[in-house]
Amino acid sequence: MMNPVYEAGERDPPNNGNGCGQGAVAAAIVIMGVSGAGKTFDVQPCRTIGKILAEALCCDFLDADDFHPESNKEKMRNGIPLCDADRMPWLETIRNVLRGYILDRKPVVLACSALRKMYRETLRTADPRYTSGAHCNLVKFVFLDVSAEILAKRMSERAAERKHFMPVALLRSQLDLLEIDPVEEGILHVDGAQKSSPIVSNIQDFILGS
Repeated sequence: MMNPVYEAGERDPPNNGNGCGQGAVAAAIVIMGVSGAGKTFDVQPCRTIGKILAEALCCDFLDADDFHPESNKEKMRNGIPLCDADRMPWLETIRNVLRGYILDRKPVVLACSALRKMYRETLRTADPRYTSGAHCNLVKFVFLDVSAEILAKRMSERAAERKHFMPVALLRSQLDLLEIDPVEEGILHVDGAQKSSPIVSNIQDFILGS
């Protein structure tokens, strides 16, 4: 099966410059949104959108939460929002992992909140040839948009089952932090309240048609 990320015969990351390069699409697909959006918790069925997509693309799946240091997790358990000083080392660690995949010419799916533009810019620099502001690069973002009511319900259910360290009390701080202009940044905007099949199909069309 041909790698959906690189053209056959390419040895290095495609030279996208300010464009996408001939036949090159995303090497890293970032499923983003606030906690409860469905990045790592898909209500029906109880699997993740990221994992389902990774299975469809025959590639690895990474959960950004696994890269948080224990100090970050402890703050969130206690209902204390993270600040940029907490987040930036975490994002830089993830960026370095994504770069390894890109250099090895291996596609990967990442679930990560990536709420602010500056956080997404950090992740975009996983592409060694990324030029600031040129959003047509090897790291693509998919925003799962879900209403606050559904987010709160999902987070409450997840907390009751002890599936995550993020309390519903922090939902408002995440919504307040979110800054996104899908058109400006070339981000795919999808309805995260849908079931998994149409979401994954939409994402596949997006990344293969980039």
